[in-house]
Amino acid sequence: MSTIYKLPLLLEPQPEGGYTITCPLLPNLVTEADTLEQVIPNVADALAALLKKNPGGVEALAGRPWASPPTQIAGCLPPAG
Repeated sequence: MSTIYKLPLLLEPQPEGGYTITCPLLPNLVTEADTLEQVIPNVADALAALLKKNPGGVEALAGRPWASPPTQIAGCLPPAG
């Protein structure tokens, strides 16, 4: 069974369309998406690539342990509107 993390995501709309996505907890996690529907799959791919290069896990990528045991890879999208 794999561990699932809940990560805050920042979506920055781009003038040409689409979004640049970053995670304040994981500075090396940067990806893009053309639509909101593509955000989570693209973040999952980017995170998988980071974990492949850094086998120490998300805690190693964040540079610190989690305050509580992680329970959920899910992105937190900003509220619509």
